[in-house]
Amino acid sequence: MLFQPQKLSIALCALFFTLSAQAGKLSIVIDDFGYRPVEENKVLQMPAAISVAVLPNAPHAREMATKAHQGGHEVLIHLPMAPLSKQPLEKDTLTPEMSSEEIARIVRDASGKVPFAVGLNNHMGSKMTSSLPGMQKVMQVLNQYNYYFLDSMTIGNSQSIPAAQGTHVKVLKRRVFLDDSQNEASIREQFSRAVKLAQRDGYAIAIGHPHPTTVRVLQQMLPSLPSDITLVRPSQLLNEPMHQGKIPMTTDKSPAPKFRAPGVCKVSKPLPPVPQSRAVGVLRESISNSFILHQLNQLF
Repeated sequence: MLFQPQKLSIALCALFFTLSAQAGKLSIVIDDFGYRPVEENKVLQMPAAISVAVLPNAPHAREMATKAHQGGHEVLIHLPMAPLSKQPLEKDTLTPEMSSEEIARIVRDASGKVPFAVGLNNHMGSKMTSSLPGMQKVMQVLNQYNYYFLDSMTIGNSQSIPAAQGTHVKVLKRRVFLDDSQNEASIREQFSRAVKLAQRDGYAIAIGHPHPTTVRVLQQMLPSLPSDITLVRPSQLLNEPMHQGKIPMTTDKSPAPKFRAPGVCKVSKPLPPVPQSRAVGVLRESISNSFILHQLNQLF
């Protein structure tokens, strides 16, 4: 069938509007990997777009990072950073007073303990991430690894974005915490909130933990995601515009968990680019077989 120019133009416009309406991207990162293999293995049975952040000093850090990578999940290093609250610091927790050399050593050790990582996010860290000099040292170190930084946003005045200026480090921000409360109804509500933000703004990043309740809610709700929402890895959002909307914080005042936070997972090999000629052919096929064009044929 030959396309009439007017029909093709209308069909293309309709198709592009349809695609834009389906552009909601939701990224889910599960922190604190490396301490709970039973629950973590359930997470790894979920869609490969679910990403994991592995605590470098967790007893199962290397095992779970490797298993996650083999399953196609993106891995991040979940690096402890100093909170404002007064509590004992975990081993190798980054503090604003540390030298660049000490931060470089800690990141280097963490990279060795969490294989396949492509990014890094903070565990706690309200004191560290609100320090511009401290975060500038972190970003200079990350610049040597080609890691992106996912800011868990445990404090409103995080300095991660200004600190990354002058480096190649790209920064993402968490929008929703799924399980500040481990009440199932609350987790469901937060999951739905993340979906609505992705629909409204085009994308959203939600962070959760491998608690049994969180795992159960994800198992129940992921299969029924709205058709206009696509699960993506954080690295697939690196070129999205940064939203400046309000992001609920945690205060770092809650008791530290009995297990340590997770680290980072590495992305699988990217797909090869589609040649332009093939892309045009696919678009033409899609249009010619589309419901939209079928309806147009009935009109003209």
